[in-house]
Amino acid sequence: MEYKHLKATDPEIYELILRETERQQSHIELIASENFVSEAVMEAMGSPLTNKYAEGLPGARYYGGCEVVDQAEQLAIGRLKALYGADHANVQPHSGANANMAVFLGLLKPGERVLGMNLSHGGHLSHGSPVNISGKYFDVVDYGVDPDTERIDYDAFAEAVKKYAPKLVIAGASAYPRKIDFERMAKVVKESGAYFMVDMAHIAGLVASGLHQNPVEFADVVTTTTHKTLRGPRGGAILCTESLAKTIDKAVFPGLQGGPLEHIIAAKAVAFHEANTPEFKAYSRQIIDNAKAMEAVFMENGVRLVSGGTDNHLLLLDVRSLGLTGKDAEALLNANGLAVNKNTIPFDPEKPMVTSGIRIGTPAITTLGAKEEDAAFVAQIMVDVLKKEISEEEAKDRVKQFCEKFPLYK
Repeated sequence: MEYKHLKATDPEIYELILRETERQQSHIELIASENFVSEAVMEAMGSPLTNKYAEGLPGARYYGGCEVVDQAEQLAIGRLKALYGADHANVQPHSGANANMAVFLGLLKPGERVLGMNLSHGGHLSHGSPVNISGKYFDVVDYGVDPDTERIDYDAFAEAVKKYAPKLVIAGASAYPRKIDFERMAKVVKESGAYFMVDMAHIAGLVASGLHQNPVEFADVVTTTTHKTLRGPRGGAILCTESLAKTIDKAVFPGLQGGPLEHIIAAKAVAFHEANTPEFKAYSRQIIDNAKAMEAVFMENGVRLVSGGTDNHLLLLDVRSLGLTGKDAEALLNANGLAVNKNTIPFDPEKPMVTSGIRIGTPAITTLGAKEEDAAFVAQIMVDVLKKEISEEEAKDRVKQFCEKFPLYK
């Protein structure tokens, strides 16, 4: 993109965009929740659709002149439903957290009980953390992982459902490197009479490609972001059964949001179209293959991986095995051109702003074209940096080699 008008109108923002583009090009992006959108998605985001107010749903707007954006939003809805085999879809949530909040608003009254995955065990802030609105307005209890295997303890989960009798049960995670058995969880929840919600934000692309169990088959409602492994614009979406369609739609608008972002919804439609291709399925397979290649390097070098490895796009490294905190490891890697994030690990003794782990993912480097040998190359840079076995100059030279091999937006 040339940004010629932006350069003339606001040179300060123009320069910051150039700097951020350069940062993305000169760093290896390993944050598990980040990805690089296609130029087609980016063009839709920057389109004149941003000018249009469209409160309501296609065919039932509170503004005139929505004939065209109605068609764009209906395309996004239809494509998303087809991608996951859902009865109903709402593509208006501005984010995954907004999608989750809409479910809470639609299905619960303030103070009712929610069972979600413990944040430090891999859950998400919006699943009931006490610092989030989900934890402030609802009675939240949690389940977690087995201390020995660091995998979801399904028997303990079933006991928690029986013990706490929640109105809503949430499955899904933001830092869990293993497949989740949604079918097994759904059976327990259905027997209890609670609603079952799955947040598939992190694995949505893998689910679309048939590489992870599809929660739409088992849950009452499924939320997701549209970026991460799905590789669309930053935003959210909700899938649900036909019986909950009106409830969910009303919770999104007018319950939680005002006018939908029709330019972002158009970009979502583009991403859903891209995700329904053989090329995307091959990409998703490569994401997992690359994660397994990195897993092998870490294990060979004595780096402890939470749960012993990965089944999906992310790995959670326990950097105590290297004599570091997550905060220190994040800073060290970022200074050498490797973008990661510190992350709590199960039963973490450190504070949330320090942590004992780092979370890494392969969606972004896979988008650039990286294969197993490239992912292994990156993992070895990480090991050498964290063990302080190479100089910063050598580390940056290796990072540069990777970035030059895989340029961003060629």
